[in-house]
Amino acid sequence: MKYCSHCGQAVRLVIPDGDDRPRHVCQSCHAIHYQNPRIVAGTLTVSGSRVLLCRRAISPRQGYWTLPAGFMENGETTPQAAARETDEEACAKARLHGLYTLINLPHINQVFMIFRADLEGSFAPGPESLEVALFEEDEIPWDQLAFPTIERTLRHFFEDRISGEFPLHLSDITPDRERHSGAG
Repeated sequence: MKYCSHCGQAVRLVIPDGDDRPRHVCQSCHAIHYQNPRIVAGTLTVSGSRVLLCRRAISPRQGYWTLPAGFMENGETTPQAAARETDEEACAKARLHGLYTLINLPHINQVFMIFRADLEGSFAPGPESLEVALFEEDEIPWDQLAFPTIERTLRHFFEDRISGEFPLHLSDITPDRERHSGAG
C-alpha cells in the first residue's frame, strides 16, 4: 500500500502507538489501514459415496481440481458464502451440514473454511470451472489437486467416513508443511 484510501496521501509502514505490529498509516490524516486475513469458504459436497470436484477455469492453478470454494463477500455469513460459491462454480445446490475443516494459511493471509454438504439435484460447470464431476475415493486425481487445503480436506473426509464421525478439523498449513500430514 502506498497511498491512503481516505485522503490519497502517502502512507508509511510504522507501529502505531498502542499496537504491536507494523501498519500502513497515513502521514496526512493519520488513518490506520488494517490488513486482515481473507476468508475462503466452500463445500465438500457429497452424492452417495462420491465427492463433487470442479476443474478450475481461472488462475491460480487453472486446469487443476478443487472443491467449490472462494472468497467470502461482505454482508454474508460463512455458510451463505460456501453455498454461493458452490452454486457459482458447480451450478449446484448443496444442503450444508456443519463446518468441517478450518485451515489457517498465515503465510498467505487466508483462513479456509469448508462445510460438509449433500448435493441436491444436478450440477454443471459455472463460469470459473472447466468441468465438474463426482469422484469415488479411488478416482480422486490426487496429483492434480489445486491446493493443499483441498487434499487435506479430502483425506480427512475419507478417513472419517470409515467411522461415520465427522468432527471439525482445525489445522495450519505453512510453507514448510503444505502437504497432508494427518495432523489436525
